Amino acid sequence: MTIPGLMQPTPLNIAGIFDRMESVYADGEVVSPHIEGGRTTYGELAERIRRLARALVDDLGVKTGDRVGSFAFNSSRHMELYFAVPLVGAVLHTVNVRLFDEQIAYIVDHADDQVMFVDGELVERVGEVAPKLDCVRTWVRMGESPDRVPGIDELLDHDELVAAAAPLESLPEIDESAACGLCYTSGTTGMPKGVLSSHRAMWLHSMATCMTDSIGLSESDRVLPVVPMFHAFGWGLPYSAPFTGAELVLHGSDSSPETLARLIADENVTVAAGVPTIWKSLLPLVKSGEADISSLRLIFVGGSASPRPLIEAYQEAGVDYLQVWGMTETGPLACASRPRRRHRGVIGNALIDVKERTGTILPGLEARVVGEDGSVCPRDGQTVGELQTRGPWIASAYFRSEEGDDRFADGWLRTGDMATMEADGFFRIVDRAKDLVKSGGEWISSVDLEGCLLGHPEVADAAVVGVRSAKWDERPVAVVVPVAGTIPTLESVREFLSDKVAKWWLPDELVIVDEIPKTSVGKLDKKVLRDQLSDMELP
Repeated sequence: MTIPGLMQPTPLNIAGIFDRMESVYADGEVVSPHIEGGRTTYGELAERIRRLARALVDDLGVKTGDRVGSFAFNSSRHMELYFAVPLVGAVLHTVNVRLFDEQIAYIVDHADDQVMFVDGELVERVGEVAPKLDCVRTWVRMGESPDRVPGIDELLDHDELVAAAAPLESLPEIDESAACGLCYTSGTTGMPKGVLSSHRAMWLHSMATCMTDSIGLSESDRVLPVVPMFHAFGWGLPYSAPFTGAELVLHGSDSSPETLARLIADENVTVAAGVPTIWKSLLPLVKSGEADISSLRLIFVGGSASPRPLIEAYQEAGVDYLQVWGMTETGPLACASRPRRRHRGVIGNALIDVKERTGTILPGLEARVVGEDGSVCPRDGQTVGELQTRGPWIASAYFRSEEGDDRFADGWLRTGDMATMEADGFFRIVDRAKDLVKSGGEWISSVDLEGCLLGHPEVADAAVVGVRSAKWDERPVAVVVPVAGTIPTLESVREFLSDKVAKWWLPDELVIVDEIPKTSVGKLDKKVLRDQLSDMELP
């Protein structure tokens, strides 16, 4: 007979994070220097959230379960939506502003967004697609914009709604299993798919990412999320920062190296987050001494693998460079590359070797590597299989999916990433399954090759894709953007790589381009590259 525990059944929901932000960390600061009145405290933000919550229900008619869309960059106004919408039982759908019009129309219609909040600077942009969004009954601008925009009949004003509403003193009780946020994948294959997170999932994700061996946020931190709040729930930082009282610095739409350098120095940023491209663009200013990053203790980086020279450069600058892994379906953060007990005392190149790997799954989640035959691969650090994961903030299905999806078979999420795992669970992602190059029956990691290529002194950016080969099925082709004033050759590239990878990994062709296509979230768009090289065939 099971004996129930005598613990209080307190729900794990956004209200709990909000209460802590409001009552414990009220003096913490949220900085949005790009908007008027953009320097506020968590206490002041909490009052605005209560007012917005009232306006959502009384003025905008938002009901339990309704989807409320946001078309916005990183700001305190967007933070208000992150809390006010789920606190009244509705679902915040953060729309990726960088998607194509067709994709935006699809996901807004698929989500059935009833109300849409739009940054002032994006109102004219969204007006282009608004006539296709029949489900949206109310439009609200956040910040200055034209009063009349083609495609939108009426624009309400966010600040006016907040100012006119009385604070909602008594928040409704929300079940922890209720949905709180909706975010769509970036749609690199087919249309984007919706990931619907629950209050419980977001609460647990916040706690796990704040742990010391994860991101390790605390009240003493000032956090600069360069990752957009419209992508993958802003990596959870709009919730995990106030969860521990860490202050937030929100940069709006301007993520230029000069702006980031100024914010880091002026606002004493201690923790920053973003994709490798961001930190690569900032690096010249760091090396020249134009960027003062002495306040930074940590940058954590995800979205794609980081090239070794980038990790080395920031480590040498005295900043801990932490790779994290995850996807929209995993909450999104699921893994961090913190050195393990067996790595204690490791320094220099050996430490970089550790940081190049993906790391260990976060507490609360499970991970395994599965071979093509469906069997779990041995933890030998060599056998390659698909990484699979499960846990309380891992998606179990896609929102409004009309058909079953084999990505969620057997209670595990099939990530599509190919990996090896060591005996203690420390794993390394080799490549995306669709991006591996299969040459003569053996796998070549495009990720590893790209990381090495980016160390070449004449290569500014690089991608590797497989091209048809009459003899080997596929062979790797290097696509590179040259450093200004240089012209790398296939011979120089192969010579540079010769002591870094196996001989049979060396690329057979070199393609020089002005720019490598990227997805809406800054990842290499290899689908486009493969299409561009579809006519190429090698011996």
